[in-house]
Amino acid sequence: MTVAAMTIAVDCRMIDASGIGVYLQGILPLLLQTEHKFLLFGNLGKLQPYSSLNKNGTIIPCDVKPFSIKELFFFPRKTLKKINKADIFYSPFFNIPPVRIPVFSTIHDIIFPDMPDITSKTGLAARMFFFRRAAKKSQKIFTVSEFSKSRIEYRLGKNKPVIVTHSAIQPLFLDYHLKIGNIQKKETVIFIGNIKKHKGLDYLIDAFSLAKKEGLHHKLIIIGEKENFRTGDNKVLQKIESLGNDTVLFTGFVSTEQLMEHLCTASLLIQPSLYEGFCLPPLEAMVIGTQALISDIAVLKEIYAGYPVTFFRTGDIIDLKEKMMHLLKSPASPELTCELLYKYTFEKTVSRILKELE
Repeated sequence: MTVAAMTIAVDCRMIDASGIGVYLQGILPLLLQTEHKFLLFGNLGKLQPYSSLNKNGTIIPCDVKPFSIKELFFFPRKTLKKINKADIFYSPFFNIPPVRIPVFSTIHDIIFPDMPDITSKTGLAARMFFFRRAAKKSQKIFTVSEFSKSRIEYRLGKNKPVIVTHSAIQPLFLDYHLKIGNIQKKETVIFIGNIKKHKGLDYLIDAFSLAKKEGLHHKLIIIGEKENFRTGDNKVLQKIESLGNDTVLFTGFVSTEQLMEHLCTASLLIQPSLYEGFCLPPLEAMVIGTQALISDIAVLKEIYAGYPVTFFRTGDIIDLKEKMMHLLKSPASPELTCELLYKYTFEKTVSRILKELE
């Protein structure tokens, strides 16, 4: 059966955000290659490269900050009028302007009520307001894992369908995979992620410190900016500083190409997360030939079932240290079957999203 072309308004204001941006950058080109018409609203300069992908696509400039008072109560009327002419509104996150057309949204995880100590009581209340508002307004909710689906249904109820549309690896990594030859590995261990408590960096620093006392010569490279540490993270900073600048290095912001180079030449990626919605770095590492040591939280055991990763007991510094030392002493390139390599793709994600929208 042929489905009639629709006009779909897509909120692209977070096109440069870390996790949300990667997801949006992954699905947007594929959406634009379909027969549907699109209204993309966000930063004109950042969206201009996408304009050539769909002759029926229209960019609507919009600088209204997500999760702001202006978004809720003073969203520009002219912009809303244009958006409301579409058949469907899609948000890649859980912030939704006051549109009057059917809404579909993606909630990647629901970490704030699950780990309330990572924000203030006011911050939690504000986020729960937006979570509940998204659930109420959305016809359907998309999310990136079965784990996130179960937590969304637990926190927000089962009144609306929650559909799993996995996150996926960027095509650049798959292209890079085809070009890999014999890469000379460096004595480096990589951590990718922000500095929030749920990323588990505190445990990694403690394990790394123990490993250094046992003769480990590798350096720990943190993909991120030291300046992003908040006052409450002084304890972690002090631990890092005690190891010395020659042991722990911050890269600052890196491009995708620079990230691939860091990952490809590293001996090991460690993902010590306490909570995730999906978590791409281990997949990115393995695709370009680097081992991954990851915590055994439920979502990582779900996403990486069957993959050649090594799990350690979450929050167990000794287990993390011992498995890190073992992998670094016995380096091996992970072998991914074609099935595992292409298990998570944005083509599959977009196909499922469109199926649900139609």
